Amino acid sequence: MANNSQFEKRKLVLPVYLPSFLFSTAEFGIIPSIPVTAIMLGADLATAGFITGLMMIGRLVADLPAAKLVDWLGEQRAMVFASLSAALGILASLFASNLFMLGTGVFLVGAAAAVFGLARLAWMTEHVPIAVRARALSILGGMFRAGSFAGPAIGALVILNFSVQAVYYLPLVLCGLAAIILLLAKSEPDLVKSATSLRQTLSVAKREGKKLATLGVASSILSALRGTRMVGLPLVAVALEIPADQASLFIGFAGALDFAMFYLSGQIMDRFGRAFAAVPTLVGLGLTHLLVGIATDSGTFLLLALLMSVANGFGSGVIMVLGADLAPKDKRNEFLASYRLLVDFGDAAAPPVLAALITPIGLTWAMASFGFLGFIGAGLMLKFIPIYAVKPERNR
Repeated sequence: MANNSQFEKRKLVLPVYLPSFLFSTAEFGIIPSIPVTAIMLGADLATAGFITGLMMIGRLVADLPAAKLVDWLGEQRAMVFASLSAALGILASLFASNLFMLGTGVFLVGAAAAVFGLARLAWMTEHVPIAVRARALSILGGMFRAGSFAGPAIGALVILNFSVQAVYYLPLVLCGLAAIILLLAKSEPDLVKSATSLRQTLSVAKREGKKLATLGVASSILSALRGTRMVGLPLVAVALEIPADQASLFIGFAGALDFAMFYLSGQIMDRFGRAFAAVPTLVGLGLTHLLVGIATDSGTFLLLALLMSVANGFGSGVIMVLGADLAPKDKRNEFLASYRLLVDFGDAAAPPVLAALITPIGLTWAMASFGFLGFIGAGLMLKFIPIYAVKPERNR
């Protein structure tokens, strides 16, 4: 099995891992520049925030229709299409002369990310044996994390040495490079299907409603807790009056720890079962959200950030793994589209809900309120994760 695992990992570098890293780096690389560009075009702070949020809105809007596109083109060609569409959106943002053009470009990047995300997960579900699925998808999660760090870091260097507008050029090149690699990569052929309709996608969601209402909701809760962690930690640093450079350094340390754990998560899921990663992650994130009040100075803030990263890193890739496990073979893409919509909704809704709670109850209690959700999600995972989501050799 070890040799098979190694072979599978090598086999996935060009068709999935490298393009995913390039796409994620491009996607996250433009995010810090979007509000600055919007303000340069005359937007106020609220409008700039809305335009930045159009990336997530684009992702949500495209989640369900993406199933039809992936069925029609096949997974690998859909990733090529998404990479080129994202490049087009970045190009529109680069040359935007007004807020409408900028918003359209940002929305298109988000929609392309939805298609790319569904296509790569569908491809992995089809081509990776279940015995090594968790490790393979955890590495994919690691590529996403690496891109989320590399993109903003490179963008910051470009702004420092050149200009805000110059930031858009590298992501443009990265999306084009991802498309070229996908076109040249030798892999097993896609299983192109007849294009499904939105009505059929909704019908599959209804048929698979129990999965979506249990593990889909639990995955959405996990996604929400990850979103509040990303938004909440900088707010805690501000509340404690920790200098911005020091807070950024601490959050960077925590992020590095999170990234370092991605393969461990996959090993745990393949060897012991999905629940052994999903439940501790949700319990850990729930507890650390409840313990935000322990952060009273820079030292305890760093401790909080590290604890949150350990909890989060323990479940690296678990959302994708569960989606792949649960997807029915006959309507895989349709199910994954609905599943990803739930996950993306949790990610998109959590930060504004957190912001709305801060005014009436304060940051500590606002974070704690999400902590309680973690235990609900953990209970759902513990009860409903299927028995077959365990490495087959374990049952022999």
